[in-house]
Amino acid sequence: MAAQREQDAAEYLKKHKIIELMGNLASTLFFYRPDNPREFLIEQLEQLKISQQSGVKGPNLFNGSNVDAIIGILDPANQGYITFAQYKQALTTLSIKDINECPEGANEDRISHETFKEEVIQGMQRCSATFEQP
Repeated sequence: MAAQREQDAAEYLKKHKIIELMGNLASTLFFYRPDNPREFLIEQLEQLKISQQSGVKGPNLFNGSNVDAIIGILDPANQGYITFAQYKQALTTLSIKDINECPEGANEDRISHETFKEEVIQGMQRCSATFEQP
């Protein structure tokens, strides 16, 4: 009985992308650190509802300038590339799932800034898709 309830709960969470939704809401909360977190979360949920109704993608914390800042941290000497290990760790740290295990430059262990940027933006778009209704 308990095993069935756990399975039902897990299926429910997966179907409605609840874990991803909560993770995205928590990330947004920590990113902006509003004075009134409850009010802020209500506003975020209202924006998500509007997003769902209008068909526009949900909110995304990262834009090109944010990714450029991450690149600056990963490549302080501005070599024009990062290692595959840096690439993978950065995407994992950003909670991007389904990481491309063979991005352009992986065989040479040189992931260009442009490739990294594309992978982050695509990964974040996949994450923001958790705001969409199943």
